[in-house]
Amino acid sequence: MARLAYRERVTSTPSDPRRIVGRAAVPVPVPAPQYPGGHHAYPPPVGAPPALVARRRRWPRRLLALTLTLLMLFGVVAVGGWFYLDGLSRNLSRIDAFGTVPLPRPEKPVPGTRNLLILGSDSRDPDGAAAGRADTIILMHLPADRRQAYLISLPRDLWVSIPPTPDGSAGGHEAKLNAATAFGGVPLMVHTVEQYTGVRIDHVVLLDFAGFVEVTDAVGGVDMYIEQTIQSIHGNKRVFEEGWQHLSGEEALDYVRQRYQFADGDFTRMRNQQQFLRALLDRATSREVLANPRRLDAFLRTLTATLTVDEDFSLIRVGWAFRHLRGDRLTFLTSPHAGTGNIGGQSVVLSDDAAAAELYAAVREDRVADWVREHPDRLSGA
Repeated sequence: MARLAYRERVTSTPSDPRRIVGRAAVPVPVPAPQYPGGHHAYPPPVGAPPALVARRRRWPRRLLALTLTLLMLFGVVAVGGWFYLDGLSRNLSRIDAFGTVPLPRPEKPVPGTRNLLILGSDSRDPDGAAAGRADTIILMHLPADRRQAYLISLPRDLWVSIPPTPDGSAGGHEAKLNAATAFGGVPLMVHTVEQYTGVRIDHVVLLDFAGFVEVTDAVGGVDMYIEQTIQSIHGNKRVFEEGWQHLSGEEALDYVRQRYQFADGDFTRMRNQQQFLRALLDRATSREVLANPRRLDAFLRTLTATLTVDEDFSLIRVGWAFRHLRGDRLTFLTSPHAGTGNIGGQSVVLSDDAAAAELYAAVREDRVADWVREHPDRLSGA
């Protein structure tokens, strides 16, 4: 009976959580209640200290407050960014570039591509170029993948057919390409380029090289390679030494104006203008500018105050399309030509119609990269 009673004491479960080992009582730990969400989840263990209970009740409120704070912060940044971009957009001057361009216009067989017509002039040109004539004419093609851009310079003296103006008062005959703006403004230039290339123009950007003095200075100047040592024929007759040079806005403008010192005249000036645009983009996307909010703001405000664009041009959409572009992703070409000639006592650039037709077909079909690989000799060298 004594042995049986002892066995019952060993095997039975006592009222308190203890196990009898021999004649000693050893406490057995009771597992704490587990709740979804970890240590700070609700509800707190029964009998928890009041401080722990209060702390756990405050946790959701703090999370909600943090979430609302972040949402408000993101909202302020988004609204502030929108107002900033809207302010930059208001800086742009607008022009009706397509209003009088007659239909039908060229089709766009490849969706997603963008073609911009860049027209440059020098409002303070010391050479006294004819008023209203574009000094720089560039067709910029942005492929659908947005990873590269191709800038095709059309010589301003390229001999082409200029369509008549809507009222028939001018045009309707062959002339130098840059005469189109003198005859009928930007719309006639758009019509002329579309007729010559068969490429539909989506946007027009007019830039004033004289105004780019401030733009260049806003980013701290540009680095350009001087092909040969020359002395400027303008202003203070500054000398440009062969090799890489860091140029201020005034120096860069003076350099891209030069043409008489070069054997091929305007063709070298075109290359220098292309090199300047590449150098400016390189500088604008450099760490020195992008990481300096004050300098970046000065560049953007000065640039937008200098440009004139078509009425449908969206700074946000175009800027987003250009987000991958850097100087090394720009390929400069010159519209195929057959050299210079003399027509009606004028020195002109003769079009190579067959080669030009191949290039502009590649633009329409978004295969300019293939065309460039097949015609490496057509690169302008900018």
